[in-house]
Amino acid sequence: MRLCHIVPSLEERHGGPSKSVRALANATARSGIDTTLLTTLEAGQSMLPPENDAARIHVFPRDVPRWLCRSAGLQRHLATAAYEIVHAHALWLRTLHYAQQGARTHGAPLVVSPRGMMSGWAYEHRRWRKRLAERFVHPGAFTAAAGWHATSPDEADDIRQLGFRQPICVAPNGVELPTEAELVAARETWFALCPTIRGRRVAVFYSRFHRKKRVRELFDLWMSRNRGDWFLLLVGVAEEYDATEINRWIADAGARENAAAFDGAITPPPFAVASLFVLPSHSENFGLVIAEALAAGVPALVTDKTPWRELHTHQAGWCSAWEQWPQTLQAALASDDHVLRQRGAAGRAWMRRDFTWERAAARLAEFYRQLRHE
Repeated sequence: MRLCHIVPSLEERHGGPSKSVRALANATARSGIDTTLLTTLEAGQSMLPPENDAARIHVFPRDVPRWLCRSAGLQRHLATAAYEIVHAHALWLRTLHYAQQGARTHGAPLVVSPRGMMSGWAYEHRRWRKRLAERFVHPGAFTAAAGWHATSPDEADDIRQLGFRQPICVAPNGVELPTEAELVAARETWFALCPTIRGRRVAVFYSRFHRKKRVRELFDLWMSRNRGDWFLLLVGVAEEYDATEINRWIADAGARENAAAFDGAITPPPFAVASLFVLPSHSENFGLVIAEALAAGVPALVTDKTPWRELHTHQAGWCSAWEQWPQTLQAALASDDHVLRQRGAAGRAWMRRDFTWERAAARLAEFYRQLRHE
């Protein structure tokens, strides 16, 4: 079976899909499927560094308007390369249109991964732009899809609620468990970057600095709580906010001894210094950073708009409605170190057992065979 995954970007600044789609493509390649990963790149930008990729990676230059990920080179490639499965990741960009054209030209099933873009708040945010994209950027792509790939049952429900009836494969992302050596190295780097956190309990936010993640609300809530000696470390890739702006909030609140923000594009993941991971998102289809925190042995506190309600079942953290977040945050901050370590260990064991890329690749391989009637 000749498979291609298509993702608009492998640039780290574009968040989780940059890592997760690449890891999935490598996993499908290691499973024995002939896999190619296609992506676009703007001049002057750099994608994630090489990872001993098992999949072939082809990178095509972006044409104007670059924000639409328009690429004549990618379009020509898909018009001539006869893939037997075309799996497109993300919506609202021209890459999905090229995927649809290529699948139709060669009679291949088209699989679409919304990557959170059909989930609740994300789907309604700037809805007028998305209506225009459905009509003019990738017209007919949703109805042309032979099947959908969801990374959680919640995301599958979102797809169904929008009226789509094609088959859906639920295949969660995998996550790599960091080694002890990697955690030690990251910890020492963070102690050098932010000496104030040494010897303190640290709550870490690590995601894009975007209103979808409730960054401002989290900071305001933090400042309104009795937080004892806890420190809030906000690390992210700049979007609607950047680290400089968030550090101004912190300075204006007189909280420099209790909070700091850093640019996540130039720092290692901060899980090694975390006692608690916090992500109060409006919505997440999967939330790869939540899985990464758990894999590093850090308990998580998230909203029920993420598909992580089993945090309670596995005693690995807290999943709460935003309305109850102030009380839930207070309870988490009041937990002693032993309880936090126990919850972190439970989360790491859960990730090791149930969230592997091999498992995701196997589920999708079976789904591809079903769509091809093999």
